Amino acid sequence: MEVLMPEPQIYVERTLAIIKPDVIDKEEEIEDLILRSGFHITQKRKLQLSPEQCSNFYAEQFGKVFFPNLTAYMSSGPIVAMVLARNCAVSYWKELLGPSNSLRARITHPHSLRALYGTDELRNGLHGSVSISSAEKEIRFIFPEAILEPVPTGQRAGDYLNLYVKPTLLAGLTALCKEKPADPMIWLADWLVEHNPNKPKLQYHISQ
Repeated sequence: MEVLMPEPQIYVERTLAIIKPDVIDKEEEIEDLILRSGFHITQKRKLQLSPEQCSNFYAEQFGKVFFPNLTAYMSSGPIVAMVLARNCAVSYWKELLGPSNSLRARITHPHSLRALYGTDELRNGLHGSVSISSAEKEIRFIFPEAILEPVPTGQRAGDYLNLYVKPTLLAGLTALCKEKPADPMIWLADWLVEHNPNKPKLQYHISQ
């Protein structure tokens, strides 16, 4: 008798990215940099938050001197919110963003996104979740319909490796031997990305 196993799922870390109102005209340019940095954009939404919504989103900053200016700034125009997925998404996105103060970023991290697109400490161009737990909360705030998978352990992780990773890797290595490219590592990496059985699909959620 054939035993049917439930299709295993693999957890890919996700984080929230926001293109803030003053740099929304650089949306396509910033998205291109995000994709070229190894992220998948699994969800995207353009919207304008009210001051009350901004206050709720930045509730942890309530009481700080800059809080009124922050909520006014973030509600001053449309934003683009994106869910970014990749291994260690939170830490890689924070690294790509650079320091929160754009003036400092230009000195210490001149190639970071905030150094390139930010103006000062408040108007720093982009937002990123500071931790995995913050990312989950912020994603649910902007994308209430989002489903965040739990981290697989034990048998679930083993099932995924046996059913997806090992067969895909074997097929890639076989294709590599047949192709014999000049740079096998880059060729294999590109092949695996192209034939990833769990590749996220880009979804757009646009609302005004």
